Amino acid sequence: MNKRTVSVSTAPPRQAARTRPRSLAASENVAGWLFVSPMLIGVFTLVLLPIVATIVLSFADWNFVQGWSGIDWVGLGNFSRLLDDGAFLRSVRNNILFLLAVPVYMLISMALAIIIDRHVYAKAKSYFKVAYFMPYISSIVAVSVVWQVLFQPSYGPINQMLRALGVDNPPMWIADPNFALVSIMMIVVWTSIGFNLIIYIAGLQSIPADLYEAAAIDGAGGWTKFSRITFPLLSPTSFFLLVTGVIATFKVFDIIAVMTQGGPIGSTSLMVWYLYDTAFVNLKVGYASSIAVVLLLFVLLITFGQWIAQKRWVNY
Repeated sequence: MNKRTVSVSTAPPRQAARTRPRSLAASENVAGWLFVSPMLIGVFTLVLLPIVATIVLSFADWNFVQGWSGIDWVGLGNFSRLLDDGAFLRSVRNNILFLLAVPVYMLISMALAIIIDRHVYAKAKSYFKVAYFMPYISSIVAVSVVWQVLFQPSYGPINQMLRALGVDNPPMWIADPNFALVSIMMIVVWTSIGFNLIIYIAGLQSIPADLYEAAAIDGAGGWTKFSRITFPLLSPTSFFLLVTGVIATFKVFDIIAVMTQGGPIGSTSLMVWYLYDTAFVNLKVGYASSIAVVLLLFVLLITFGQWIAQKRWVNY
């Protein structure tokens, strides 16, 4: 009987088996980079590159009309000039005063959120949310024009109402250097309440009702419930709104550009407006870049300080 040898096919080498997963992972990585490449290109072109260019140009005295050949490197000269620039120091002071608007609209928003969430019928809550949120989503140009009419010193509705109440010499508002910045702050408070209100209502709805029921059984009153339950458990929400609000105050530009253009007598000139005026009106790009760097440092320092302080009052 003849014996036939049967050939058995051997398994592929281990090296070939390892190559397939590696090639598959490589193709997935390539596909992933292709998907995120538009975002990366946009961030690099519109964010990172301008930041680097601003930092570099802050060490130069340059008017971009002269072209690249007109760059004069002055080192820290621009920053030393800022210390003697009265207009810049005034804009810094105005920005610091403008920070007072943040706790004001946060307190108003928290009070309104508690009232709407606890004491308003469910069907009416949506109306109040929309009513308070409308100024926030409205065009700031339209809002500024409306408030210009309201603040008009002679025939504006606000001063007419004050005269009807017996005020003989009402403020001139945006036409008065002593009241112009306060007027802008009032508008910012009015427009910012809606966003903060919505966030606070969301934070209130995340607080367990069992805590209030247990506090009521123990005989706690309204103030005790607020100070021991509501306010501590809203602290993460307050911290978020505080950080975003402070950063937003250093970016205020559009309402200044429409209403006052930094006047009267520089009383409403904030750092961003002074930066714009220096760069695009006076064409001092290098000097404006140094202002932008200082503005960046201000925001970083204040935000970093808030992150350190939040460990003492924010309860997660």
